[in-house]
Amino acid sequence: MSTTPEIEDIEAPGTRRKHYRQEQEDRRNIVKRVAFEDKEQTPEVTSINSEGDEVLLPKKRFYRQRAHSNPFSDHRLEYPTSPDSMNWSKFYPAYFNDETGEMTKKVEIADIGCGFGGLLVDLGPEFQDKLILGMEIRVQVTQYVEDRIIALRKQNPNSEKYQNIGVIRGNAMKFLPNFFHHSQLSKIFFCFPDPHFKQRKHKARIVTNTLLSEYAYVLKEGGIIYTITDVLDLHEWMVQHLDEHPLFERLSTEWEDQDVCVKIMRNSTEEGKKVSRNKGSKYVACYKRLPNPEC
Repeated sequence: MSTTPEIEDIEAPGTRRKHYRQEQEDRRNIVKRVAFEDKEQTPEVTSINSEGDEVLLPKKRFYRQRAHSNPFSDHRLEYPTSPDSMNWSKFYPAYFNDETGEMTKKVEIADIGCGFGGLLVDLGPEFQDKLILGMEIRVQVTQYVEDRIIALRKQNPNSEKYQNIGVIRGNAMKFLPNFFHHSQLSKIFFCFPDPHFKQRKHKARIVTNTLLSEYAYVLKEGGIIYTITDVLDLHEWMVQHLDEHPLFERLSTEWEDQDVCVKIMRNSTEEGKKVSRNKGSKYVACYKRLPNPEC
């Protein structure tokens, strides 16, 4: 008897991954199209899958990608020329008014570098009256979060639960003001960002003097920047730059201990759970957006 493995066995893992991701891509396209052509058909369409009527969450192993991405590279991103030209209806169809052709709400909370969407999923039910957007630069990770949101909405067809969360592939270091108006956001999250350990890479960190001015532009007075990391050097870097910026003031640890977002942020993300499993430290710093100084 021949001991040569069958061709199908050799190709099976890659083939399964290819088929699964193609199925999910087709499903995403169908849901997006039908959501605006006929909203009543969306639940029926989202029930189509190869495993029957049961709606399953996406599987991370089919969305493998490098942990980090160069924010200065040309990622062939699509972005609006201004916030007014952004079409939010495809991300939050439940909040699109067919009669007026406008959204009934604006995005108020942004999770920058949302990863696999753990924070989005936990913040959604907590802030049901606000639209929450995750921004992620990695292609496959963004698609995972999108598929996760589609599945969660299908699992709750008669509820507004998870209708208020969305994800977009974008580079916040370059195009944030293209998406949001001045003073539009009330909360911005930076959860376990890339530490960029090498000194020559520090310019790629998500918190810098220049970027903080952009965050201050889109954040309303009294709005909050939330930061958390397990890297002490990065924590000290973010604290130093936020302390030095005239439009931000650090909130007390007593405030952090009582804030529901801090509690969610500590434990909802995949990185946060990993740090907990490894019994590592989590460093939190929250800052309030101050009023603009009088001229």
